[in-house]
Parts: sequence; C-alpha cells; structure tokens
Amino acid sequence: MPEKVNLDEKFGLFSAPWTPKVIGAVDDYEIKIVRIDGEFVWHAHDDVDELFVVLDGEMTVQFLDGDVSLGSGELLVVPKGVEHRPVAASECKAMIFEKKGTVNTGDTESDLTVAAPERL
Repeated sequence: MPEKVNLDEKFGLFSAPWTPKVIGAVDDYEIKIVRIDGEFVWHAHDDVDELFVVLDGEMTVQFLDGDVSLGSGELLVVPKGVEHRPVAASECKAMIFEKKGTVNTGDTESDLTVAAPERL
C-alpha cells in the first residue's frame, strides 16, 4: 500500500540548509526537499533538467544572463547544461525533482556537495 508523505513532518526532521533529502521517487526521478538559505554554488547539470518548486518562502535562481525570482507556489525548470545558482535572503523550503543519482552541485565540487542524499 502506498504511503502518503507529510511535507511539514519531513521538514521537521532536519534543519541544515543545502542538505537535500529524498522523500520519494517517480520512475527514474527522485523527489527531494531542501532548505535554501544564503547562496549556493554556481553549477550546471550537463545531462538532466532540474525542477524547483517553492513550498514556503522566496528564492531566486540566478543565471548568467539574468535572475528568476520564485515565491511560494511557483516552480521553475532549469534546462540541462544551463549554469545557475539558487539563492535565498532568508530560509526557503523547496522541492526538487531530478533524475536519480543527480548530485546537487552538478559539475562543481564544493563543501556543499551531497553525492548521496539521505532518504527520509
């Protein structure tokens, strides 16, 4: 029997920003939640698109040619190969959809790299 997921409950299990957690899967894609706070690293995912859904708060996805601001209830697809950087002036809760095995920092090594995110 499939089990429902309570997003508030899952977010209550961690507090560190930039530590994506896997909360489910759809075929070959993982559903992740993450707390965004401050600036992430510039990076690209060469072979996969990345979908951001803002659940609570506000964030900006910076691109080399401009920025896209997102608020609660809004989403953005970052096409594969496009360099970008998520930022948030204060904590933002977001959901990310991307292929299994996608590393959060893409083609960039950083102290924020989470190669194998925890499954909640």
